[in-house]
Amino acid sequence: MPSSDRRESAATAAHTSTAATGQSGGVQSLERAFDLLERMADAGGEVGLSELSGSSGLPLPTIHRLMRTLVACGYVRQHPNRRYALGPRLIRLGESSSRLLGTWARPYLARLVEETGETANMALLDGDEVVYVAQVPSRHSMRMFTEVGRRVLPHSTGVGKALLAGSPPDDVRAVLARTGMPAATERTITTPEDFLAALEHVREVGYAMDDNEQELGVRCIAVSVPDSPTAAAISISGPAGRVTEAATDKFVPLMHEVAEQLSKALASTGSGGG
Repeated sequence: MPSSDRRESAATAAHTSTAATGQSGGVQSLERAFDLLERMADAGGEVGLSELSGSSGLPLPTIHRLMRTLVACGYVRQHPNRRYALGPRLIRLGESSSRLLGTWARPYLARLVEETGETANMALLDGDEVVYVAQVPSRHSMRMFTEVGRRVLPHSTGVGKALLAGSPPDDVRAVLARTGMPAATERTITTPEDFLAALEHVREVGYAMDDNEQELGVRCIAVSVPDSPTAAAISISGPAGRVTEAATDKFVPLMHEVAEQLSKALASTGSGGG
């Protein structure tokens, strides 16, 4: 289920139920607190109580009580202007979650390496940046290597395009305005209009390509992981002489298959399955 649908479902349950527990049998106050944290993240990490009340449908006294608890725990902080921001304790949780996500992804990336011969990566969208959370290297002596934890801007990478392809154009423009569009190579896309056109092409063909845009001589193919708990993409990268148009036609169906398998594995893990 998309995150927006999950939030609406949680908000509806929280607003209509007056019992001590939510409709799913969980603790209602926890459901409400996590819903507020997600809404804060969607709003850019800083909001006022009235904004949260308007988006969640919860009364102001309830939101104030929940936010006071989250502040006391360090997951939210209150600014002098009385607006609330996501707190530093969430960073440790996010870093641990990213490491686990990378660990779960490695067997699927290993299959990509086995069948394509090229380096496979997994990346997440963290704020306005792309962060690599997992990699399985190619066995070729000439191969691509990206450090796990490396952060890059989305406009010059295949994974960045795959991650942003489903976003509204205004949201994409806002990201580009905040990050800028520096040229990593002479092939890097450096205008919002050209980048939006590239995203339209991604939606048409079902995959993203970095063609010498991050590093000359290197091509990268990327696809998004459907229904991921956080925006995620997988990619393969290698020398342009090996990652050819013919190779792309062969690799893309495999990448979609692996992305679907990874999506199911993450959903199973999140629901307590094996």
